[in-house]
Amino acid sequence: MPTDARHRLLASISGLVHARGYNAVGVEEICRRAGVKKGSFYHFFRSKRALMVAALEQCWQETEATLVGAALAADVPPRRRVERLFDLAAAAEEDAKSRSGHVLGCPFGNLAAEISVTDEPMRRKIDDVFARFAQAIERTLREAVAAGELSDDTDPPSAARALVAYFEGVRLLARTHNDPSLVRTLGRHALSR
Repeated sequence: MPTDARHRLLASISGLVHARGYNAVGVEEICRRAGVKKGSFYHFFRSKRALMVAALEQCWQETEATLVGAALAADVPPRRRVERLFDLAAAAEEDAKSRSGHVLGCPFGNLAAEISVTDEPMRRKIDDVFARFAQAIERTLREAVAAGELSDDTDPPSAARALVAYFEGVRLLARTHNDPSLVRTLGRHALSR
């Protein structure tokens, strides 16, 4: 009979680290929350770092499907898709605040701020996630230029990286103020002319 222990470990570390940070969470707590014995943990992962890197990939796949893919779907004009990206992120922050009392921010940005100078494998993984995020935005920006919604002199790769930085900054600001509405409000300025 297959076990879902690996999946529960991934979900456990994702939730704990998003709420409290990587360094504040230990293997014992991860196992306890997942309902998995420590021996099973080491059957699936050689270390907490290995679990976190795997969780980052899973988190990106979920984020890509539920946030990025949904926001940037081609059912509305390109500029509106970028606004929708911020709207959906705001809704996620509102949900988090209703459950925990706190705006949690972006799990990738939070972890990057915490460990990027101390843990090279995780820094590389987060860098990869941000690059994939920028590529998705870049496709939308190329469509916006083609549709005349953005100037012909727009550099979509650079503008996409700038939007990722803006998105991360807005979510950090919302977390700092514990105000999810900032994501939606400031998102309206993401493509200001």
